[in-house]
Amino acid sequence: MSAVPTVTVVIASPLEAEHVATIRAVDEHLEVLYEPDLLATPRYVSDHGGELPELTAEQDRRWHEMLARAEVSFDFDRREPTLAEVNFPRLRWVQATSAGVGQVVPRFSLDLSRVVVTTAAGVHAVPLAEFAVASLLHFAKGFPQLRAWQQEHRWTRYTSRNLAGQRVLVVGLGSVGRAVAAKLAALDVHVTAAVRPGGTSSAPGVGAAVAFSDLHRVLPDMDGIVLACPLTSETENLVDAAAFAAMKAGAVLVNVARGQVVDEEAMTSALADGRLGGAALDVASQEPLPPTSPLWDSDRVVISPHSASTVASENALVTDLFCRNLRRWLDGEPLINVYDPERGY
Repeated sequence: MSAVPTVTVVIASPLEAEHVATIRAVDEHLEVLYEPDLLATPRYVSDHGGELPELTAEQDRRWHEMLARAEVSFDFDRREPTLAEVNFPRLRWVQATSAGVGQVVPRFSLDLSRVVVTTAAGVHAVPLAEFAVASLLHFAKGFPQLRAWQQEHRWTRYTSRNLAGQRVLVVGLGSVGRAVAAKLAALDVHVTAAVRPGGTSSAPGVGAAVAFSDLHRVLPDMDGIVLACPLTSETENLVDAAAFAAMKAGAVLVNVARGQVVDEEAMTSALADGRLGGAALDVASQEPLPPTSPLWDSDRVVISPHSASTVASENALVTDLFCRNLRRWLDGEPLINVYDPERGY
């Protein structure tokens, strides 16, 4: 009987030892290479970036030896993205640690006819949906005004609005959009989805669906807009000046997609003239958001430093997804969340 070949996996971004052990336990025929001293030091829990350390000649040799042996990589090697094809001669699969990799994959010199990339789609759906719901409640319940009054030690009776009964447009029905729709519907919000041509147009909680091209037609009826779509050529600047002009006065925008989906200058103007009632932004066109941006100083803007998806349990969730995919890989089954370069996600 022929021996079962060993599959070599390299861990290319920081991961707690307990999760590395979970990966090793998937199958006895795995060789998992993990040397944390060669990787970036996490700045916070579940950080897959950080500043890469300068390697000694010996460490650099060890790192390149690991890459040369790897058939599977947990995350991308950010040290030398343009040399990925050279450094990973045996590579066949990369498991990304984020869902939106459309702008990341092109930075790496990978032959996608030879190397499969899978995303972490679904891992961040719940925290992003919770951020979206919290943001809509923040403005419906008048929290910006309450905070200002608290700082003035002012006790004033006031009237807020219900989120229940409002109409919210969810742009994109991927895992995040579906999670947003379900949570909003549970709060008695009327959800309309905007989807790409040929895309999924139904999901639990969605009452109606329109194409991206019909966005301006439905915006006048919407109290809130949640952007949960990938950044593609089709969605870049999707919410432009004309879209803001079409919006219902006082509508709230939540962006958990990418900053480039919105014309930021037009959004800033819509906030200034009152057309846009509020904005909760987990992303920006330029990140970090420049200190000179007027968005910092608006009391009707909530700024999250691209962190709404990052929760303490993220590494455990990504590891679980990777292990399920690893089992599929070893068993010759189709992988979950395969990246499609044609669609960009």
